Amino acid sequence: MMKTIMKLKDLCTISQLAEFLTGTQAVAFTVADSKDSCYRWIQGELVKFSYLTLSKHDKGVVIHYLMTVTGYSRQQLTRLIKQYRITGRLRRQQRTVSGFKTKFTEKDILLLAAMDERHETPCGQAVKKLCERACEVFDENEYTNLATISVSHLYNLRGSTTYHRQRWHFEKTKSRSSNIAERRKPQPNKQPGYIRIDTVHQGDLDKKKGVYHINAVDEETQFEIVCTAEKISEQYLIPILIELLDAYPFVIRGFHSDNGSEYINKVVAKLLEKLRIEFTKSRSRQTNDNALAESKNASVVRKVFGYTHIKQRWAPLINEFNKGYLNPYINYHRPCFFAENKVDKKGKVHKIYPYENMQTPYDKLKSLPNAENYLKPGVTFEILDKVAHQMSDNQAADQMKAARQKLFNTINGQNLKTG
Repeated sequence: MMKTIMKLKDLCTISQLAEFLTGTQAVAFTVADSKDSCYRWIQGELVKFSYLTLSKHDKGVVIHYLMTVTGYSRQQLTRLIKQYRITGRLRRQQRTVSGFKTKFTEKDILLLAAMDERHETPCGQAVKKLCERACEVFDENEYTNLATISVSHLYNLRGSTTYHRQRWHFEKTKSRSSNIAERRKPQPNKQPGYIRIDTVHQGDLDKKKGVYHINAVDEETQFEIVCTAEKISEQYLIPILIELLDAYPFVIRGFHSDNGSEYINKVVAKLLEKLRIEFTKSRSRQTNDNALAESKNASVVRKVFGYTHIKQRWAPLINEFNKGYLNPYINYHRPCFFAENKVDKKGKVHKIYPYENMQTPYDKLKSLPNAENYLKPGVTFEILDKVAHQMSDNQAADQMKAARQKLFNTINGQNLKTG
């Protein structure tokens, strides 16, 4: 004898629900086509079986029944029943009407990738500052949206698929006592003209030395001059140091280096004495004495020239690139952090780097009180402003990268021909 097939509306008792759940009673039903209709059906079933008055066992049967028909989890049904118990009805609460709207588009991500490419992937704060300068200083309106981005979300965009489709990233000195230079930390007292200097060696190949980059950074403004020499002997280094000191727009008052013999010698000391420049050197076990120059070695020199060996004969060509493209870019178009001292409750001084203080070295120089008093004779801010605003940050970066590519094409092409 064939069993009668019932419908869900025919299930009116707990025993019938139990038979349905054990499979002894055939029931035909359809799944609700929307969440709203499903919620209405659940509310109707709770009312039909007087759920709130049932025993614990019978409530369990009803919940099992609702789970089977709706496909909802026990936890979700428990939340819905709680809502029914409190309000007497079920209502779907849609948190967002049309979902979240994307603020930063694919075009913005591509602009970010291009910005990172031309500026050698600086930190997030520097990129945000460059976007703000592009809009406010150089009227490049396509960066308006990116200028409002938070630094943390900027890194989210760097991790996006769109971004990665566009761009992918890849013997000890022996101590020797010397009475040349004073062993102490320089004290600029918020005045420009106290430079930190260090040497970056461009690798060895077949026991032959590469070129040497001389990197000097002003402590107060972070105004930076990079020069390149074939060797660091007196014959090559002294002309480079004279050129380097002359490249600063303000008067140099202090010269601080580590304890390397290329600077701690009588020839350099005599040159600085002639120019009336204070000569200091790093103290023992005080690793931060020359940290500013060393950090710029990594963030500027190594990013531009890398670590590959470059033969010494290319030093004059590289130095022309430094004067014409690299030094103007890093001083007039590349934002830097500037520290502030913050004293905690225990009286300890901490250095903090507020985003609001980020600016280019040239802007920092102009912001100093009575800044014009520090300039060299014949140098004015009107002259320097023409250099600073001759092109935008992005144009300067593109120009520098194009010149660097031409430089390396020349070096590598000539190296291939000569072996």
